[in-house]
Amino acid sequence: MYIVIAGGGKVGSYLATVLLESGNQVAIIEENKAIADLLSVSLEGEYLVIHGDGCDSRFQEDAGIRRADIFVGATGQDDTNLVACEIAERVFHVNRVIARVNSPKNLRIFRKVGIECVSSTTLIANLIEEEALLGNVSVVSSLTHGNVSLSEFTIGHMRRHSDEEGVALGDIELPEGALAVAVAYEDDAEVANDDMILFPGDQVIVVADDDVLDEVRAVFRSL
Repeated sequence: MYIVIAGGGKVGSYLATVLLESGNQVAIIEENKAIADLLSVSLEGEYLVIHGDGCDSRFQEDAGIRRADIFVGATGQDDTNLVACEIAERVFHVNRVIARVNSPKNLRIFRKVGIECVSSTTLIANLIEEEALLGNVSVVSSLTHGNVSLSEFTIGHMRRHSDEEGVALGDIELPEGALAVAVAYEDDAEVANDDMILFPGDQVIVVADDDVLDEVRAVFRSL
């Protein structure tokens, strides 16, 4: 996969190292020239280091954002990560954006605009590794019997529906072998029913056969 990371500090550099060791291609956008210079000689693998502002579309373009599978906002500033992720998603239509969130009180803001957000570098790396196998889905657990997984899908900005009006769960046609069982909101969760209206940031818990997870992912991405 090709991953673009905004922020080459401790979190961004560690994440880049982990991803490169797994055979991925990585581009890092770092505003501090000294850090960018250090990264350019210390990383190993297929990588690119851009000295610039990750919130600037020109530098995202230089980093190859148009072919990126994933964009990660990994700076130490939540507002910077939010803007960088919004540009990657809205301007360049990157399929998946993940943001590092430093202050828990800001989690609500990121979820409201439909951006995946985590506070742990390890979790970010795990999410990206899952993408290599499954796509835009976080696997919560594998059930004991058979090839069935309990997975979590986050609703992002919708292309075919209105973000403000949302979409009814019953209007989302999941493939055979997949069933939505619960919906998690900002501070609550409910058993799924067809009348539920979903908005960006809501998370749908799906039980599905492993071999249809790609199809489920495609359904949620096409909303």
